Amino acid sequence: MLEVKALPLSELRRRTSEKWREYPEDVLPLFVAETDFPLAPAITASLQRALDLGDTGYIASRTPLKEAYAAFAERRFGWAPDPSLMRSTADVSMGIVEILRRVTQPGERVVVTPPVYPPFYDLVAEAGAEVERVPLRDTGTRWELDLDGIRAAFDDGATAILLCNPHNPTGTVHDRDALAALADLAAEFGAAVVSDEIHAPLAQPGTGFTPFLAVNDAARRVGYAVVSASKAFNLAGLKCALMVTADETTYAVLRDLPIEVVWRTGQFGLIAAVAAFSEESDPWLDGLLRTLDQNRILLEDLLVRHLPGARYRLPDAGYLAWIDLRPLGWGDNPSRRILREAKVALHNGSAFGDEGTGFARLNFGTSPEILTEAIERIAALVGR
Repeated sequence: MLEVKALPLSELRRRTSEKWREYPEDVLPLFVAETDFPLAPAITASLQRALDLGDTGYIASRTPLKEAYAAFAERRFGWAPDPSLMRSTADVSMGIVEILRRVTQPGERVVVTPPVYPPFYDLVAEAGAEVERVPLRDTGTRWELDLDGIRAAFDDGATAILLCNPHNPTGTVHDRDALAALADLAAEFGAAVVSDEIHAPLAQPGTGFTPFLAVNDAARRVGYAVVSASKAFNLAGLKCALMVTADETTYAVLRDLPIEVVWRTGQFGLIAAVAAFSEESDPWLDGLLRTLDQNRILLEDLLVRHLPGARYRLPDAGYLAWIDLRPLGWGDNPSRRILREAKVALHNGSAFGDEGTGFARLNFGTSPEILTEAIERIAALVGR
């Protein structure tokens, strides 16, 4: 295991990505899902070799990406997907849209489970379908799929579900039993399940992660997974994702996609993803998970000490915290006041659905120092 520490703020402010260019330098940016860590050494080395060679052309028709992901999934999740049943594309969002376009007809309804990643609503519309909202159930201790609500939606004609697992923004890893029940429901009603598993490598070891396609035969018949190294290894700008199936019938959907869908895969994204999925990067990923575990616990402690009215549950996966700020009385969009007065940028909770009104999403994939300063700035608003 490597020690993975965030870069200092002075270096981070030299970055030119969205996180570091959206707001002025007096704002601490904890909104978008980019992390503040250096790249895994194997990725840096692979990209540097490509630069030295001028290896910046089109992606090849045969690459090691599929085999690299299959080996990664077997090591990390105990699942051995078949590389011959995968195809690449530019990113997870593009993969979702291309699949939904082919498993739904214009105007059909696709279930989403809010509060959920805001682009899901737009991706369903881009695919020509309509959103059917079935919110997660809050049990008081965790969030879970509302299987009765999903059954009712399928029974009423919804033809697909866009699953988020691990779930963004709550960090929930849906358990095997719930996923198996979902697969059985989809098979019963002839619906498709498109599973966004971009945060899967970031599941904490104590929780583990179950790929949707691994849960049972029904899941393999109805399911599509879209995966990427981009969130765990901070590679979103390099553009590479995989669409994964586990059955010849579902693979036929991928096989029949226009070749341009595959050609949109970025050459540097592919090179970086192969390095990320390699065994050489496992110690870095283990170190990252340890750092994120420390940060999620630190955040809990900071909120208890400085913002005791806020409600927060430790996420099972990822580096995104879903914080209920309603008890503080800061209105439907507390992130607006926090940005204006505390100079901390969070993601507005209502963007994730009506269920997020009064919430904010915070990115703790940063240093303890930045995280601490951010919460102290926010806490200074109490009583103003």
